[in-house]
Amino acid sequence: MTELPDYINQISRQVFDAAVHVHSTLGPGLLEKAYEECLFYTLQKRGLKVAKQVELPIIFEELTVSNAFRLDMLVEDQIILELKSCEAISPLHMAQIYTYLKLTKKPLGMILNFNSRLMKDGIKRVIMTQQANGEKHDCKSSN
Repeated sequence: MTELPDYINQISRQVFDAAVHVHSTLGPGLLEKAYEECLFYTLQKRGLKVAKQVELPIIFEELTVSNAFRLDMLVEDQIILELKSCEAISPLHMAQIYTYLKLTKKPLGMILNFNSRLMKDGIKRVIMTQQANGEKHDCKSSN
């Protein structure tokens, strides 16, 4: 697996801890919006720079499509968070985070499914990798 810089891993640990805190306080079964607001509050309270519902354009050939997609959260301008409150993380959710990483060239994405019995089981980390020549990007996931 591709190694991330220490500071990215430190931020992701803070995100993990904050998500576990929110989940252990609220429990599973709420709407995604409730978790989003509480996680946003918790991350800011811990001193992290967080933006929510970040709208981004895509460029397709000569066409720019404004607000083509929206990130649930962006932490320290490095980590994309995709929040879910669903039965399980699906291949579609994985494809979504892969696409977000590819389009933004951010190093790390995390899917946080707050509808898991244990929060640690509802978290997927997806790392953007870059080949040595710097041209091709790929993603690798882990729990």
